[in-house]
This record gives sequence, structure tokens and C-alpha cells, in this order.
Amino acid sequence: MSSQPSSSGSSRGWVVAFSGTGVNLALGVLYTWSVISKNIPKEWNWSEAYRAWPFTIACLVFAVMMVPAGKLQDKFGPRIVASIGGVLTGLGMILTSPFTNITMFIVGFGILAGSGFGFGYASATPPAVKWFPPAKTGMIAGIVVSGFGLASVYISPLATFLIHKYGVQSTMLILGIAFLIVVVALSQLLVNPPAAHQAAAAKAGGAVVARDYSGSEMLKTRRFYILWVMYAFNAGAGLMIIGKLAKLVEVQTASQAGFILVALLAIGNAGGRLLAGTLSDKLGRIRVLQCFTAFQAVLMFLTPAMSDLYVLVVISMCIGMNYGSNLSLFPTITKESFGIKNLGVNYGLVFTAWGVGSLMALIAGRIYDAYGRFDYALYISGCLLIVTLLLSSLYTHLEAKRMAEVALKAGAAA
Repeated sequence: MSSQPSSSGSSRGWVVAFSGTGVNLALGVLYTWSVISKNIPKEWNWSEAYRAWPFTIACLVFAVMMVPAGKLQDKFGPRIVASIGGVLTGLGMILTSPFTNITMFIVGFGILAGSGFGFGYASATPPAVKWFPPAKTGMIAGIVVSGFGLASVYISPLATFLIHKYGVQSTMLILGIAFLIVVVALSQLLVNPPAAHQAAAAKAGGAVVARDYSGSEMLKTRRFYILWVMYAFNAGAGLMIIGKLAKLVEVQTASQAGFILVALLAIGNAGGRLLAGTLSDKLGRIRVLQCFTAFQAVLMFLTPAMSDLYVLVVISMCIGMNYGSNLSLFPTITKESFGIKNLGVNYGLVFTAWGVGSLMALIAGRIYDAYGRFDYALYISGCLLIVTLLLSSLYTHLEAKRMAEVALKAGAAA
């Protein structure tokens, strides 16, 4: 019997990968909040900090729900869990549409839709990477998660058009109905591979297969907490810009074209996920993470001094690229460090760091309300990214030690 994955199985794997990408393309409506927030009517009397709350709560709930969603995905499969995600996302936005007060936006967009993002996102990447060998893990993860980042390319101008034509409330209703239908339909194509195919894919190329840690076992390791802090700091920088980019552009350039930069940032976001995932297959996960993190830190310190719209276009795309790299690198690092069997729940636990990172958008809103600019928030993010670089060296040391122990045990067994 061949130990290689079958060609027909690989074909099915691509169907799963592109279906997961489609699910993320729809769920990426989260990243349009910068446009929605900027267009909240003045008569609603929302401060800049208020405008950050639905986005921040959505990110926090998204991250928290990744844990139970990942566990359910590991147990019942991705199809059911992703479908639940589509229903929650759609209903959350539909529920929000009749209201103008911050409380209902937090409940609808923040809690319900945020839960939907978590259920859908948790079910898109794990089944896809299980169909392919380790040498392609980064690339496949990059393709699937690129959908979430690329979403703003079409959703941002679409939301802008709908808001100007129908208003914020009707736009929430239209998008809610559309994405409920799309996500539930695509979810039916998300399936895990047969056990034999998964085992063959995991061993293809002679790669060392990590021991499968349970969630509780992973939480007992130092590597988890270092990985978690790095993810929180890296994600925080990108989420702050995503949540406040339209306003930042208005403040620093007096331009109303921020929605265009949101869409362009999304191109960088999606490209960074695919680029980092592919490069990490060849150069190593941590090395690539360090390169993107260092570049992001430089941009955080440079951005406050930029008042030219065209320069900010380039910077926003690069910030999106650096941020997007995290969304393909951290799931693959989690898989390689803690195994594939419980990847859903394990990455869900790691992903809670992304939710905590979203608090940077709220901090940025409060800093703007106090000073009328975002400079201090950008400087804080830059410093936290430097801390990430230091922690990555420690993580490399611990991971090398773990791999040495794995090789030693394998040699003893042989």
C-alpha cells in the first residue's frame, strides 16, 4: 500500500482549501468596520472611542469563540461548525440593522457576529492543511487565510457604496443576509480527509511529526505563553491600523479617501498571508516571522510623520502585508510545535492572543480622543513589536531543544 496521498485525495484537498478561502472572504466583513465606523452619522453622538467598541468586542469574542469552535470542529468536523458561523454572522448583522445605539451594535456585531467569525474561521484552515503534506502547510494556510484579509478589497468599496446609497442600517441588513447564505453554502464543502490519507500526508517527505498535545498539555508549556504574547503584540499593531485607518488618513492628510486605503491594505493583508506562508515552508517559520515583525516595527515609528496620501498608501499596504503574515505563520507554528490532531482547539487557544491584540484599536481611540492624533498608539505598538523580536529568539531556543529531544527519542526507538 502506498504511503503517499492519492492524487484524487489531493484534488479534494484543493476543493476544501478554496472553499475555506471562500468562507473567509465572506467572514472578512469584520475588516470593513473602519469604513462603517467612519460613516456613523453625527446625530448618533458616538465618540471615537465608542466607534471602536463594536470592532474590539467582535475581535475579542471572535478569539474567545475560537476555542470551543476549534474543539467542536475537531470532534464533529468543520461542515457543521462553519455553518453555525455563517448563521451567527448573518443574524448578528441583521439584528444590528434597526438600531442606532452602541449597545445593540455591540450585541449584534460585537457578540453575535463576532461568535460567527470565530466558528467560521476555526473551521476553514484545519481541514485544508490536513489534506496536504508538511512541506505545503505554510502555503495552504496562507491561501485559506488570505481570503479573510482579501475581503476588504471588495467589501470596503461595496460597503461604502451601500452606505452612501442606503445608509448604515440598511447596509448592515443587506450584508447580513448575503453572508449568511454564502457562508452556509460554502461550508458544505469543508470536510476532513480520511484517516489513512491524513497519516500519509503528515509523513510525506520524511518530516518529523510533532507529538499531538491536548489543549491542557499545551497550556503547561513555556512555548505556548511565549507564542501567545508574540501573537498578541504582532496582531495588535495591525488591528489598530485596520480599525482606525480611515480616520488616521483623514487626520494626517485631510483626505476622505480612507476607504480606498482600507481596500489597498487588504490586498497587502492577503498577499502577506500567502507570501509568509510560502516563504516559511522554505526558510523556516520563526525566521520569516522575525523579518515581518522587524519591518512592522519600523513602519509603526515612521507612520506618525507621514502626511502625504500616496506615501500612506504604500505604508498601509506594507502594514497589511506584515499583519497578514501572522495569520498564516502562527497556525503553522502551532501545528508543528503541538501536533495536528487537536489543531482546532490548540490554535483556538493561541488565537485568543489575537483577540487581546484587538484592544489596541480601543486604546488608539482613547488616545485620539485625548490628543487628536494616533501618534502615541503607534509608538506603543512599535515598542511591543521589538519585544516580540526578543521573545522570538527565546522561542527558537526552546523549539530547538524540543526537536533535539524528539530526535533523541526517535534514535533510541530505532
